[in-house]
Amino acid sequence: MPDSVYSVITARGADAHDFLQGQLSNDLELLSKEEALLSAWCNPKGRVICLMRVTRINGGYALLVPNDLADELVRRLLTFRFRAKVEFETQAANDIQPGLNDSAENQLLANLRAGIPEIRQAQSEKFTPHMLNLDLLGAISLDKGCYTGQEVVARTHYRGATKRRTLRFQSTEPLAAGDKVTDGDRDIGEVLNAIGTDLLAVIPTDKADEALSVNGVSIEHMPLPYM
Repeated sequence: MPDSVYSVITARGADAHDFLQGQLSNDLELLSKEEALLSAWCNPKGRVICLMRVTRINGGYALLVPNDLADELVRRLLTFRFRAKVEFETQAANDIQPGLNDSAENQLLANLRAGIPEIRQAQSEKFTPHMLNLDLLGAISLDKGCYTGQEVVARTHYRGATKRRTLRFQSTEPLAAGDKVTDGDRDIGEVLNAIGTDLLAVIPTDKADEALSVNGVSIEHMPLPYM
């Protein structure tokens, strides 16, 4: 996948595991050398700063992140480092990441249709993990211990307070991320990701099968494999 889409942040050092385990929403103990782990990094309010895929590499971990967030993520990770022995380096995405042999456009479209969201700079810190279906995608751990935003994430999960979710739709015309979803009377959500006429949008789940539109263009609710 070309480096215009993703960058890789490598985290190496004696404390890399413990540091990332205390920041990311998923449990690094689930990793093997052949697997990538979908995970979020949240702010203390439980809003997703970035969604990433984590792999184990020699001497540490590789975090596959959107290119437009990479430098800012490293800067913010460093503010949490304190005395932890961990170093970060940003590089272009390459073959150390599994499953990246297809073209960027095809991979992004496949992810969208599978209901796997992409968080870019414009969406950073706007949504909770549950709004992005990360609990359904196995991207959050509820029993690994504390991580940044964990208290909010756990409270949302156990109280069943998730009324807004990421749902898949199709439109008759191309739309764009950030466009508002309306039920005819008011804005009820927004487009999260869009590729041509395929899109993911965050809306109240009880509105999914109503007559919805974006910029006057009708959208049709489509099934997701995990819902």
